[in-house]
Amino acid sequence: MELAKLARRRATDDVYDSLRQAILSGVFGPGDRLQIPEIAEKLGVSPTPIRHAVQKLATEGLVEVHPRSGTYVATLAVHDIEETFDIRCALECLAAETAVRHITEQELERLHELLAGLRQESVDEEGLRRHERLNSELHATVVRASGNRRLREIHESLKANIQIARVHVVEGYRGGRFDMEQAEHAEIVAALEARDAGRLQCALRNHILRAKASLIHTLAEVSTQHA
Repeated sequence: MELAKLARRRATDDVYDSLRQAILSGVFGPGDRLQIPEIAEKLGVSPTPIRHAVQKLATEGLVEVHPRSGTYVATLAVHDIEETFDIRCALECLAAETAVRHITEQELERLHELLAGLRQESVDEEGLRRHERLNSELHATVVRASGNRRLREIHESLKANIQIARVHVVEGYRGGRFDMEQAEHAEIVAALEARDAGRLQCALRNHILRAKASLIHTLAEVSTQHA
């Protein structure tokens, strides 16, 4: 495990942040068992904040605690992915209604920077992970532009489930996906610049539902390869 020792702050919060990032970045893969004594030693803390952090991670759905067998990084079934992406689609289309009115020039400039960064990504593992971070920021910017705080918080709560689903299939996320996503992202930004809510909702819906289908298909392929 590549986990750095933590500076003294509130141990539970630091442990939670460290473990959450380790899960979402793939240091711990889906189905991996979390060995609490080993993690405590790596992070330089006692087992107590590890257990507290695990409880918080369990409420997010990132880990599964089995009383008799231990704690494991969560795995997601196809129906979990379908439900998460359908909710995400509904939230982003709702955000589009007001984002077209509230989007600022600074936010539009940032979206163009993100588009440029997404065009430069390579298809090695690090490039794929950076692509996901930029992609996530692009969508978060659209939602943030809506000005709806509660909508933004609910949308943010879905991020962990989407990221952990992609941890399952990062090795299969190649091929023509980038070219397709670049065109879809460009259309989303163009619709925002045009202040056209209908066009933006259509662009978001097409992009998110296509991404859902692609993720489910890739997950099935990877599962078959590992069977």
